[in-house]
Amino acid sequence: MSLLVQKFGGTSVGTVEKIEQVADKVARFRRDGHGLVVVVSAMAGETNRLIGLAHEVQDQPLPREMDVLVSTGEQVSTALLAMALNKRGVKAKSYNGSQVRILTDDAHTKARIRDIDDARLHADIEAGYVLVVAGFQGVDEHGNITTLGRGGSDTTAVALAAALKADECQIYTDVDGVYTTDPRMVDGAKRLDTITFEEMLEMASMGSKVLQIRAVEFAGKYSVPLRVLHSFEDGPGTLIRLEEESDMENPTIAGIAFNRDEAKITVLGVPDTPGVAYRILGPVGEANIEVDVIVQNVSEDGSTDFTFTVHRSEMDRAEAIIRQVAGELGARQVTADNKIAKISLVGVGMRSHAGVASQMFKTLSEVGINIQMISTSEIKISVIIDEKFIELAVRSLHSAFGLDQESSASAEVS
Repeated sequence: MSLLVQKFGGTSVGTVEKIEQVADKVARFRRDGHGLVVVVSAMAGETNRLIGLAHEVQDQPLPREMDVLVSTGEQVSTALLAMALNKRGVKAKSYNGSQVRILTDDAHTKARIRDIDDARLHADIEAGYVLVVAGFQGVDEHGNITTLGRGGSDTTAVALAAALKADECQIYTDVDGVYTTDPRMVDGAKRLDTITFEEMLEMASMGSKVLQIRAVEFAGKYSVPLRVLHSFEDGPGTLIRLEEESDMENPTIAGIAFNRDEAKITVLGVPDTPGVAYRILGPVGEANIEVDVIVQNVSEDGSTDFTFTVHRSEMDRAEAIIRQVAGELGARQVTADNKIAKISLVGVGMRSHAGVASQMFKTLSEVGINIQMISTSEIKISVIIDEKFIELAVRSLHSAFGLDQESSASAEVS
């Protein structure tokens, strides 16, 4: 009997009817002899509703009380799913985070998991129960309810799979796997049978919304086989796995990610002296603003131009900080641009295949797209371009690197 941890998100349990459908699916797995731990999110829209109620009462709700409030959403879903399973003759128990004892630190609204007490879970699995666990939540050492922040339910599922040494962690969502790029933008986008943790991390960090980065990091760290599947359609999904040596000779590109949520800030005419990069970016970091791509160019007159990107929502705050710094440094000009996009090619095959960057740049030049910034890592090349060209760029690159469905099957990572 294999042990599976399955996670169903808010859209999958958004109504009682959908909860009944999830119960049918889980019951089929149980009849096939699998041991099951099912992690569920709050019903779609419920967390936002609860947050709205909190802000009606208090402009800046206390983080501890927010955790107490929003954690109730997942508890509703777990109880309803456990009821639906028992109605089908499947023995099931619901658990909240404190009952499992998912021990976290005390950072309310963004807690980190420290330990999981798996003794009770193992006992109930041995007794034949399907365990339905509330995602997104835990408890600190003082017994306070905590929540795990963005992507928390995915993280709960992966952490439980690691603690229980499950055979697979299955993430059920509204897509049937990980694609070479967003199929809503490119008709020929292809579902990948497999992808490495490293590639999935890059895809997620570059804009792919299928999985949260934190859950992928956790799965990679503890070698948890992770599979993305459609909640209500049968299919093999996409398996996210450890990289193997044989991957080095597989095709170069796994997929293309893109992100519209970028903004660019440029400081012109900064003195080219030691420590100038820190003097520019230090105050930005101290303001807890995350910087992504950075480019510095030295001019013939001995000054330097410094450009970096931040999340679009942080542009105004970052620009205000930089204008003050620029005045102190005697910079010539500061500009900001929120009409940009980032496009990234991702693939472990880049380690052993030359010419990826040149092919990317050639493809973009052939369709008249100017590259504003470039950033690379061992398995990724990212470029910043004008936002209005994002669809043309993604489609052109997808075709140029043989990722279309009609291309040969060898274009897949496997």
